[in-house]
Amino acid sequence: MDIQRTGSLMGSPNSMESLEKQLSCPICLDMFTKPVVILPCQHNLCRGCASDLYDSRNPYRFSGGVFRCPTCRFEVVLDRHGVHGLQRNLLVENIIDLYKQQQEGGGTTAAPVKLKVSTEPLCEEHQDEKINIYCVTHQIPTCSMCKVFGQHKDCEVSPLASVYQAQKGEMSNAIDALVAGNGRLQALLNQMEEACKAVQDNAQHAKQRLGERFDVLYVVLEERKNALLERISKEQDEKVAALRKLARRYGDRLQAGTELTDTAVQALEQSSAAEFLQTSKGLIAQTKDAAKSSLAEERPEPGFERMDHFTLFTDQIETLLSKIDFGADDDEEYEDAEEEEEE
Repeated sequence: MDIQRTGSLMGSPNSMESLEKQLSCPICLDMFTKPVVILPCQHNLCRGCASDLYDSRNPYRFSGGVFRCPTCRFEVVLDRHGVHGLQRNLLVENIIDLYKQQQEGGGTTAAPVKLKVSTEPLCEEHQDEKINIYCVTHQIPTCSMCKVFGQHKDCEVSPLASVYQAQKGEMSNAIDALVAGNGRLQALLNQMEEACKAVQDNAQHAKQRLGERFDVLYVVLEERKNALLERISKEQDEKVAALRKLARRYGDRLQAGTELTDTAVQALEQSSAAEFLQTSKGLIAQTKDAAKSSLAEERPEPGFERMDHFTLFTDQIETLLSKIDFGADDDEEYEDAEEEEEE
């Protein structure tokens, strides 16, 4: 809508009444309060009313959100800036300013506009005077009497409305910048959460790989242990078998010697000399041979029963295992262990 054309339409009460309806917010039912935002469906809302509507649908203030246009029920999707991400309708704001100026000028008999009631503060020094100007020098609002007769008579002043609009615009821009900064912080927080999850996942994978590597070491050690135990068992069986073989031979000799001894004793007990002499020569020869053979019987070598040659020296391996670390070179670790062993 063109502003000049709008101004020309303010001559009749009907036009003013129609314009007032067009400039009324569908939420608060009052004339739009600046800043005015335009929705994607081309309907307008006070930013404050839009913020209240957004907060009611998004109480936890998550990044982004949705709400429905109160006029046409169109679903408005907001980005991380929320309501401050909506575009301002400067045309409607200019029309509101023009309308208010026309109303203040008394140039129409249109029906009174239902405006939001606001109590203007009074000057503390001049209690009957409204605060209607702004001291630029001291950057505080004051009244006209302070400028003419009071402490601000030598100060630079400006209309309160212009400073108000300028600072509101500055505040709005600051809020937009803050919302944008909050959006960046939210993005960083999301990145930190993703990084934490990635660290946890990678740590879990590293633990799994470490467990698998140690399981391999356990298997190798167990296999080597079984192989060495088998060697000990083999030699044990061989030595025991050899000793049992000798024991059987000694047993056979002992039994034969015992029987020969009994026969010789029986011969000594014979009363007849003739009978004794008939068998004594052969018995004497057998007894001497048996005695000689017992002296020359094969025996195990000294220390045959010892098994201390199966002693396992693991100091070097223990040192090497105790230095297992992530990314360590096994060859270097082995060389260091050898040097320590030599020292």
